[in-house]
Amino acid sequence: MDNAAIEEMFETLGPVTIRRMFGGKGIYYEGAILAVEVNGEILLKGDAQSAPELEEAGSRQWSYEGKGKPVKMPYWSIPEVAYDDPDEMARWVKLAYAAALRAKK
Repeated sequence: MDNAAIEEMFETLGPVTIRRMFGGKGIYYEGAILAVEVNGEILLKGDAQSAPELEEAGSRQWSYEGKGKPVKMPYWSIPEVAYDDPDEMARWVKLAYAAALRAKK
């Protein structure tokens, strides 16, 4: 996904910073990483507080194979409804930012 599309997705927060990382991109707002781009997909930061809401909305947690077993990461797919509704996208982006702030503490 190109940077302009990513910036548009997160515009409700304000200007985001995008940095290359691990063959993908890290998406930051005010110094906190709130999302990553992996294989062309944006994944939002989640935590114990927001994960149940993400899961209920149909999101899936990102994991990768590490030494023969899956390793779950604190990033979740964006709920499908958000792609067609800017208000829904804003809601999920803000939820990801809140999780990012909790992770920084």
